[in-house]
Amino acid sequence: MRETESPQDPTAAAPTPLQSDCADCFGLCCVALPFSAGGDFAMNKLPGSPCHNLQADFRCGIHVRLRESGFQGCTVYDCFGAGQRVSQVTFGGRSWREEPDSAKAMFDVFPVVRQLHELLRYLTEALTFAPALPVHEELRQALAETDRLAGGTPEEILAVDVPAHRQRVSELLLRAGELVRAEVPRRRELRGADLFGARLRGADLRGANLRGALLVAADLAGADLRLADLVGADLRDADLAGADLTTALFVTQAQLDAARGDATTRLPAALTRPGHWPETAPAPAAGARNGRGGGG
Repeated sequence: MRETESPQDPTAAAPTPLQSDCADCFGLCCVALPFSAGGDFAMNKLPGSPCHNLQADFRCGIHVRLRESGFQGCTVYDCFGAGQRVSQVTFGGRSWREEPDSAKAMFDVFPVVRQLHELLRYLTEALTFAPALPVHEELRQALAETDRLAGGTPEEILAVDVPAHRQRVSELLLRAGELVRAEVPRRRELRGADLFGARLRGADLRGANLRGALLVAADLAGADLRLADLVGADLRDADLAGADLTTALFVTQAQLDAARGDATTRLPAALTRPGHWPETAPAPAAGARNGRGGGG
């Protein structure tokens, strides 16, 4: 399904990094973005106001214990490399603390670039899909244009019509995904479906269109999600124990971090098993071998 990556052209520009590098960021997600006290955050925070856990060196003071401190939302956030780009490139390595007059612009630019970098991430993946070869040239053009928009001046970035650009890219990604999923007969169309808490244990979801589906707390244990399109699917607290996502399309690390899996969950090669997932498979329930539950 996916092409073998060819050697990088030595004359080509280096690809834009799409993985977060907090060491080169001015803690932008900890300042620019708001959050509200609840299941994901232990406090309220206004946009543009630094989180009280942000230290002078722009690092998080509770990074190693975010979950137990009530900041699970921080552990499932991914800027796709936008933080370091805005910090080191757009604003030339001068922080909002060093130049307070630039703070508002920096905080306004960051979420725009973050959205563009998310699109870059999806476009980059789509270019590895061999069945999507008919749209590869369009994907490359969209990739170059999105990168150009993200690399503009602060004024140019803030002038970008992000919803319109996202719509154009989303339609192209949908076409790419459909070309890949076409090899699965009788695939399910569940785009945007409300599957909150749905019982999908062991379900055959190969090639399913789950773009934007609400799968919060869904039971997907043992489900077959190979070639399923998961762009924007909400997997918070979804049970992925034993599920097969090896060739699922457009899965992000943040989606996995928000879900629950175990040692038997099969993941795409480019992603890593979240640290909070158990390292061993759960023991079978009493009576599981003979098909009976516990009790008389």
